[in-house]
Amino acid sequence: MSFLIVLAALAFLMLAAYRGYSVILFAPVAALGAVLLTDATAVAPVFSGIFMEKMVGFIKLYFPVFLLGAVFGKLIEMSGFSQSIVVAAIRHIGRSRANAVIVAVCGALTYGGVSLFVVVFAVYPFAAELYRQSNIPKRLMPGAIALGAFTFTMDTLPGTPQIQNIIPTTFFHTTGWAAPWLGTIGAILTIVCGLTYLEWRRRSVMASGEGYGGDTQPIAPADPSSLPSPLLAVAPLILVGVANFLLTQWIPRWYGASHVITSDELPGLHAPVSTSISAVVGIWAVEGALLLGILLVCATAFRRIRDGFAEGTKGAVGGALLAAMNTASEYGFGGVIAALPGFIVVRDALRSVPDPLVNAAVSVTTLAGITGSASGGMSIALAAMSDSFIAAAQQANIPLEVMHRVVAMASGGMDTLPHNGAVITLLAVTGLTHRQSYRDIFGITVIKTAIVFLVIGTYYVTGLV
Repeated sequence: MSFLIVLAALAFLMLAAYRGYSVILFAPVAALGAVLLTDATAVAPVFSGIFMEKMVGFIKLYFPVFLLGAVFGKLIEMSGFSQSIVVAAIRHIGRSRANAVIVAVCGALTYGGVSLFVVVFAVYPFAAELYRQSNIPKRLMPGAIALGAFTFTMDTLPGTPQIQNIIPTTFFHTTGWAAPWLGTIGAILTIVCGLTYLEWRRRSVMASGEGYGGDTQPIAPADPSSLPSPLLAVAPLILVGVANFLLTQWIPRWYGASHVITSDELPGLHAPVSTSISAVVGIWAVEGALLLGILLVCATAFRRIRDGFAEGTKGAVGGALLAAMNTASEYGFGGVIAALPGFIVVRDALRSVPDPLVNAAVSVTTLAGITGSASGGMSIALAAMSDSFIAAAQQANIPLEVMHRVVAMASGGMDTLPHNGAVITLLAVTGLTHRQSYRDIFGITVIKTAIVFLVIGTYYVTGLV
């Protein structure tokens, strides 16, 4: 019975997300409903002592990353930098390689720190025009955008500032550059296999005589002559990547293993404030890098962003709050579920997978699929099972950097099921339906999930980290 309660809570949250209801509202409902069926007297204490503690703790750690990433992405869009990068990619890669162009642009923007959702809006007008001119069926477009924005630059490439690569740092005391060789190998495999699949689909569909279809007049992209220089446009993205790497190296040197602030420095303190640097270096490095990127965009494109800065940043802040609260609610949900007796059954079942890395990958990608969220599923898994992941890895002499990379990659595996928020947004922006385009998104999902296990095999065969 206890197992069925946990299963019902997970199913309820998945159904609520799929139907479009707010996870912020229904995650606590699902969690506390499970507690009610287990021990009615524990509902209020669990809400205050577990759910809210976990949710607030998540916001405390990660909200600045959500906020700075959203503002940076919005400014990249408002400045015309994203459009300039797209036009340059088309010019240098060629219109005949439409899928490669889209994947390259989405990858550059997401690896540079732009939010996945912002990338979808920024790239679609150009992707639609590119597909129309090449007479490639429009319904294949979401698969290409998904490959570029939702896979290798989201959680695989070392150093990516996306939240899916940052969350594991606080659990495993790693950095966003964990397991660089494995991450690079996984990214290359994802790109090659994904593009091979997309090109196979393009050729097979176009061989049947199907053309662009859909909109006869897609949203017109901006006039290339009015756009900023591509070199200027890509500079903030490069700065974010370089600054992230350098700050990851420098912060531990500046602060040491830990840093304590006492009343000698700040007389108003009632107690010393101690910070373990290894737990926050990944977060601080990304926050500093994004802040520098924002300052560079403001300095180089002030005239372009000045008039719309107030409204644009308001929208970015709202989006950051919503995204952070959604994931934080799922994190609180995971903390509550992990405390229930029924979860012991789930945990023990997952432990029946003897290999630590496969165990972690299966656990994370399963929960990401159930919740329809890479960051949410990973948060639930790590809130509930990070200690067992660490213990199993240490027992098997597996570096926690490898565990970090596997967990991050697995979160971006089966998360893109039909109820995933990014998938729903992507289809809404492109004006397509699940029936028309989800097949190709799911194809990329299967490829990405399979590559997680190829990376695990690569580690065991080569020992590369």
